[in-house]
Amino acid sequence: MEYFNAEGYELARQVLQRGTAAVFLLAFVAAAAQFPALLGERGLLPAPRYLERTAGRRIPTLFRLHYSDRFLRAVAWSGAAAAALLVAGLPQQGPPWVPLLMFGLIWFLYLSIVNVGQVFYGFGWESLLLEAGFLAAFLGSNEVAPPVTVLFLFRWLVFRLEFGAGLIKLRGDRVWRDLTALYYHHETQPMPNPASWFFHHLPKPLHKVEVLGNHFAQLVVPVFLFFPQPVASIAAALVILTQLWLVLSGNFAWLNVLTILVAFSAVNDAAVQAVLPWASFSSPEPGSTPVWFAVVVLMMTAAMLYWAWEPLRNLFSRDQLMNASFNRWHLSNAYGAFGSITRRRNEIVIEGTLDEPGPDARWLEYGFHGKPGDPGRLPRQFAPYHLRLDWLMWFLALGASGGNWFPVLLGKLLAADPQTLKLLRVDPFDGARPRWIRARVFRYRFSTPEELRRWHVWWVREPSGVLVDPLQLRPRDV
Repeated sequence: MEYFNAEGYELARQVLQRGTAAVFLLAFVAAAAQFPALLGERGLLPAPRYLERTAGRRIPTLFRLHYSDRFLRAVAWSGAAAAALLVAGLPQQGPPWVPLLMFGLIWFLYLSIVNVGQVFYGFGWESLLLEAGFLAAFLGSNEVAPPVTVLFLFRWLVFRLEFGAGLIKLRGDRVWRDLTALYYHHETQPMPNPASWFFHHLPKPLHKVEVLGNHFAQLVVPVFLFFPQPVASIAAALVILTQLWLVLSGNFAWLNVLTILVAFSAVNDAAVQAVLPWASFSSPEPGSTPVWFAVVVLMMTAAMLYWAWEPLRNLFSRDQLMNASFNRWHLSNAYGAFGSITRRRNEIVIEGTLDEPGPDARWLEYGFHGKPGDPGRLPRQFAPYHLRLDWLMWFLALGASGGNWFPVLLGKLLAADPQTLKLLRVDPFDGARPRWIRARVFRYRFSTPEELRRWHVWWVREPSGVLVDPLQLRPRDV
């Protein structure tokens, strides 16, 4: 087993397994909290109806057998409990088949959720989590050394993630090529965080340096992940530092955190000890890998290499796909982000009133947790938690179709549906029904330092149009 075992990667294994399990834990908790209101039996896009429409398709999900909100919550909390055990490292104390089964369990439970999640689960980091979780299952337990091929597949994952994102930028918007993308990005990104205002107001020459650094980190550095040590560890460190910069400047759910975790697949123990001499790692005895485990890992590796062809071809295609999955198991994926940059920010503001619509009507605004609303409210930090409704509201403001979910949302706000109201930060009617509701479009921009000092606002906004004219519940809906 000399060539099968990756000696000196114990820290990498611990970070990959425990860190990925921690993200699964967060994802399951978010599903238990948000899925019923968004996709449940009485949700905005009910999963039971989706399952009926896709009855003839071969979509792997546990909910083919049965769906109810109670069952969904049971699945989510079971997944969260299993993930918590993996975070604590308890299954890793046993033989390698124990973490293999535990990771396999949480991977399939979350796959079942994603595959019925429709547009609310249509984000690239869902596939990223599923692919990382599947690979983590084959890292073994503390009784064996991490397999070389699994670490290689993790590095291939990082490479696709970073290199694909770099290529989609160069092929997409010209602002990435003329280095002006960050003149706009911090202000127009889906969900700014508390530091975004400050990042936006950095000097423009520094913004250009940031874009150059991003191109280097995504188009040059990933190649060196496959080099011998210590080059691979240095490349991983650069990826990690770049991702930490993104964590500081925005809310991108668990995308950046998970990228940091999988980048540790290229960091060996010696590199860590060179920086932290007091660090020590206990590695398994060489040659202790069971034959059955090696066979299973090699079979999985062969399957993943077979599936790697489509993502590889996609990287060099003129019609490169961004955040696409090439199989129903989400194990062969293309990644990328921000192939185009929005220059101006629009926000959909939902308002209700107890009056009759007219010039004297008093309209009150619903407040969301993450998306901009009240100009005087400093953006909050939510990542790595994922606020799915807030993200879909951003896409809606870009002009994306709300499909069937946005009218349903307005209807549920008119009915003061308690489950829906829990997704919001502010219900201006304290659980009562408004008589009318409407949706307006506002143009938002970050305030200048002078405007912040004078008016204590982080945003300046002005009306830009009407998305939905005032409407009320029909008698049969009451």
